[in-house]
Amino acid sequence: MIVSAPDFAAWRPAARTLLAAGVPPADVIFDDGAATGLFAADALPAAPAGGTFNVPRAFVELAESVACHRDPRRWGCLYRALWRLTHGEPHLLDLATDDDVGWLLHAEKSVRRDVHKMHAFVRFRDVGGHFVAWHRPDHRILRRAAPFFARRFPEMLWTILTPDESALWDGDGLQFGPGVPAKDAPPPDQLEDMWKTYYRSTFNPARIKIKAMKKELPVRHWATLPEAAIIPDLLAEAPARVAAMVAHQEGCARSAADFLPATRDLDGLRAAARGCNACGLCSPDSPPMFGEGPASARVVVVSDRPFGGEAAALLDQALDEAGLDPAAVYRTHAVKRNAGDGARVGPRETAACRPWLLAELAAVRPDVVVCLGPAAARAVLGPLFRFVDRRGEVVDAVGGFKVVATVHPVCASRGGTRAELVAHLALARRLA
Repeated sequence: MIVSAPDFAAWRPAARTLLAAGVPPADVIFDDGAATGLFAADALPAAPAGGTFNVPRAFVELAESVACHRDPRRWGCLYRALWRLTHGEPHLLDLATDDDVGWLLHAEKSVRRDVHKMHAFVRFRDVGGHFVAWHRPDHRILRRAAPFFARRFPEMLWTILTPDESALWDGDGLQFGPGVPAKDAPPPDQLEDMWKTYYRSTFNPARIKIKAMKKELPVRHWATLPEAAIIPDLLAEAPARVAAMVAHQEGCARSAADFLPATRDLDGLRAAARGCNACGLCSPDSPPMFGEGPASARVVVVSDRPFGGEAAALLDQALDEAGLDPAAVYRTHAVKRNAGDGARVGPRETAACRPWLLAELAAVRPDVVVCLGPAAARAVLGPLFRFVDRRGEVVDAVGGFKVVATVHPVCASRGGTRAELVAHLALARRLA
């Protein structure tokens, strides 16, 4: 039989009637009204008088939450669980490994998370003294989420619009009405700049994890978040801001960030770098040694400093064996000074020079960066990167590219790790 259940208020009495009439789950199809059905709903059977049953309060609370989920299977799964609870399995909800219970718990968690995100991502706009917000939740959660806003803004007149329904707070109580499409959302107002200023002030460029950010701040919500408009700029600025912070922490008097030009293509960077002496090692007579290679390179190789001779020849051979054209690879280094004269190159110098490296990577925009040795890896991924434990691992970097740390050609030629170098370069080729 087909039973209409557009919401929990309709499903609950229908389920009680079916249960009292002894109708097993296999004989019921619940129509939630999400789509036009081919068949009309059947009349509910007559339930015998005096039929009573008890279910745990935990089930009722679970059902109220799961009812907000969009999956049409929710009603059938809830009814199966209800049937089993009242037919010999009173402790069913304790079995998290059960298929029905597992699905219900997963659905409840999804709804709970969606409510949390609505609390976090609703942004009101002032429309003539009445504050209006438009939000697109994953599930039908407005009635569960709206009381939070009534408690938080009891003196404010507000409306929350969603595609499913809307909620109005008039100062005395909540009223619910029909949904509203995104095209009818309120226009931007003067509060937008306040949100952007707040977000910029709390944005920590040193702790960016893009995947985690998009998981906690899904891209589908960005259209209704005024602060989301500045996220691309904040991400683009992050490498230089982090480099300046690290340089300051390392005790450098200056950072190469002070020398970065307004035009940051490779030619502009290379020209500006000639006048840089942030690390104290370079001068007009001994200018920084910039990277070389095509600006369209999909693979960038980063070493700690310039090198040549046997190590450079070995790198060319390894690139060729890995299936990479050496001429198509952009090569650069964390410290732009050729320290072959014995000048010291340590963390302070690396930190001071790091903005040049990050600006190069932003200009080339490669798919993958290969770091040769621990110093180069820490220059790209930060000072806490554990080279010994994580070399050969694919790491997502702030700039949108992937990073693979591997052994330096000097070590590969002396320590017998040439095969490892080739394998990691081949991994980079597959990622590019």
